[in-house]
Amino acid sequence: MSWKTLDDIDLTGKRVLVRVDINVPVENGLVTDATRIDRIAPTVTDILAKGGRPILLAHFGRPKGKVVLDMSLRVTVPALEAALGRKVRLIETLEGAENLTDEALASDVLLLENIRFHPGEEANDPAFAARLAQLGDIYCNDAFSAAHRAHASTEGLARHLPSCAGRLMQAELQALEAALGTPKRPVVAVVGGAKVSTKLDLLGNLVAKVDSLIIGGGMANTFLAAMGLDVGKSLCEHDMTATAREIMLKAGDAGCKIVLPADVVVARDFAAGAPHEVVGAHACPPDAMILDAGPQAVARIIATLDAAKTLIWNGPLGAFEIAPFDTATNAAASHAAQLSRAGKLISVAGGGDTVAALNKSGAAEDFTYISTAGGAFLEWMEGKDLPGVAALKA
Repeated sequence: MSWKTLDDIDLTGKRVLVRVDINVPVENGLVTDATRIDRIAPTVTDILAKGGRPILLAHFGRPKGKVVLDMSLRVTVPALEAALGRKVRLIETLEGAENLTDEALASDVLLLENIRFHPGEEANDPAFAARLAQLGDIYCNDAFSAAHRAHASTEGLARHLPSCAGRLMQAELQALEAALGTPKRPVVAVVGGAKVSTKLDLLGNLVAKVDSLIIGGGMANTFLAAMGLDVGKSLCEHDMTATAREIMLKAGDAGCKIVLPADVVVARDFAAGAPHEVVGAHACPPDAMILDAGPQAVARIIATLDAAKTLIWNGPLGAFEIAPFDTATNAAASHAAQLSRAGKLISVAGGGDTVAALNKSGAAEDFTYISTAGGAFLEWMEGKDLPGVAALKA
């Protein structure tokens, strides 16, 4: 590894500035999903165990450099205390952090108010980063989900203090290195979702790195159309068919097999329990929509997974939100989970719809690693350098 972890730095008596992502959903003043908060607990616990003093830096919403009371991190404090089993004190201003009271110093964990209240944060202002650096002795980045942003608290701070990755960042980087850096082969990627246009960089990078690329969801319709097939009223980017053909040619040159559905599930209405039928991918009725991959397609996907050693998954294979159009996603995810549980497959997945689909299928807990990083996960898969990661290597 070209970056340090918490095990590589003496934290005894040190103030540790920890960039975390606790940008969690809130309703009526209560955190409704504390997953992101729960996942930072190992880092904070380890810092305390090693004699360090954690000072958490985080954003909440998009206040755009202004104080917006509805975006205060105060709402996260009860959930933080529950996850950490420690007293957490919110420091409302930067001046307050620079002049801590005895009461604040008695708290186990300090939380600085929404870092995006300061215009210098998103501007990655060097003077602001230097001012933040005065608050600590060590910088620990545990927010991989924000690592694709070159902000003061994600990139600038690493220029001023000895730096390391937190446990969540460490796990994320190790999982992604295992999936795309030096993977066990054959490597299979599942890429689904609605639009080819949103994943051009991803597809372009993957065809050069994986052995098989399984394409599902609305994206598959665009590829089927690019092959001259009629997709009826399906979601399809007809203006992207030339691009889809380019991707298929690039895959062929790289020796990457593209797996598209041989049969599909079609319906006239996108509604739960809507009348539906299975037809060949070449036989979509002109008044119907393709909403899922068919049983032959699922069988081929499962066979492809059986032959694989590493799986990268981003996006569902069909309209997974509504039964029965979640069948292909559930079947493939369950099989990947079974192979992972048996130690036959390293499986790494990420992206908003992906996490939701895998949770819905019940397969998520058996995947080797599920990333909650969203945009940062996608940019890593696209082969882009992430400023927050690059800064730790400096």
